[in-house]
Amino acid sequence: MPIVELHVISGYSTQEKQRLGEALTNAVRFVLPAAPELVTVLIHDISDQNYYRSGKTRRPAPAKEDPKLIVREFLSEMGDRAFENAHKRLTPNFVMQFPGAAPMRDLVELKNWAATRYRRIAKTYEGFDAMQSNDDAAIVYCRGTLSGEWTDGTPFEGIRFIDRFEIKNNLIARQDVWNDIAETRAQS
Repeated sequence: MPIVELHVISGYSTQEKQRLGEALTNAVRFVLPAAPELVTVLIHDISDQNYYRSGKTRRPAPAKEDPKLIVREFLSEMGDRAFENAHKRLTPNFVMQFPGAAPMRDLVELKNWAATRYRRIAKTYEGFDAMQSNDDAAIVYCRGTLSGEWTDGTPFEGIRFIDRFEIKNNLIARQDVWNDIAETRAQS
């Protein structure tokens, strides 16, 4: 029955501490064979008046946004064709890689490339997984199936996909895509 104790400067919201508690529970379970209900996390709030580093009081750093939420909002905006809003979620050096395509750095490039492959596409999500990488990026994987309409108007559905996103400073720096579109298209 692992117990994790964490001391933080007061100021983080209930939702931020909830995310922290879930992340710490998952970190313990990544190494120890413990069911979630057996992992106890205690978060102690410390007043900024009682927290000193280098002889000075400190304020808490702002919490990072939930990387899964960043990806979900980006994908929702892309699905709604709200490219201007989606673009605001990208770093200046953003790059995306799709199967069989050269790396793309702009959503207009993606839109033009996709127009030669299908008329419309939609994603059904089966899950989102997030983790912290060894550098400063959060990694988010989403997986599910694609449905839509080929350029000739023929419908398709049930095509598997996995997207991998790198999030840095609350912005998407990279998107890698794997799917079975080419194999499915070749069979139709």
